[in-house]
Amino acid sequence: MSPIGSGDSSQAYHVIIPARLASQRLPDKMLADVNGRALILHTWERALGSRAATVHVATDDDRIAAVVHSAGGQVVMTSKDHLSGTDRLVEAASALKLSDDAIVVNLQGDEPLMPTACLDQVAGLLHRRAEARMATLWTAIDKEADWRDPNVVKLLATHDGRALCFSRSGIPCVRDGAWPEEAARRHVGLYAYRVDALKAWPALPSSPLEALESLEQLRGLQAGWWINTAQAVEPIPIGIDTLEDLNRLRTELSSV
Repeated sequence: MSPIGSGDSSQAYHVIIPARLASQRLPDKMLADVNGRALILHTWERALGSRAATVHVATDDDRIAAVVHSAGGQVVMTSKDHLSGTDRLVEAASALKLSDDAIVVNLQGDEPLMPTACLDQVAGLLHRRAEARMATLWTAIDKEADWRDPNVVKLLATHDGRALCFSRSGIPCVRDGAWPEEAARRHVGLYAYRVDALKAWPALPSSPLEALESLEQLRGLQAGWWINTAQAVEPIPIGIDTLEDLNRLRTELSSV
């Protein structure tokens, strides 16, 4: 059998949704009931509405796998030892035998409201920039408090979109102490990768910047990778991290 992606059109891509059950702030989050369906199923169904050629859930938990299978979804079982979603993605892409030039979008399992247009957009950023190994999105920051918040990741990029820096600090820094209202950008944790970049990921040298900021994209950036970026074409809601987020999601979906 030829690798998945070897016969795809030039614009095809694949969505892989890393999903683990453990969650410090919201235990068993992926299986949390949201209006009669598990949270992970809402995210999976959202991905199905994109232009992706395939959608898989990558998990190490039999319960998550059973829920996805029961809904007719495709699952890749992965190791329980992964420290990040990217590491889980590396194993899943290998198990699926995706071709080296295929593009994979990493959609977090706790982002059931991710606009499908943004999934298509981030994949398209790699299709249009052959030099790029990864791609990601950003949105404008309209509140000074968010710019100063270390939980909000900021980024700087060249005029043509190549990432220069990601940081939890307030960047760019205005010399007179004001905040850069017109230039502040919030990084959105939605990534696209070429499969050959995923294969190279485990062997990348350790990154002091990644360790300091606790931002794994800095591993690729410090290794010299081209990370293509663009402003998200649609607003991107915050993911589900707390019980309050979960209840807000339940309310929002019940009104649809």
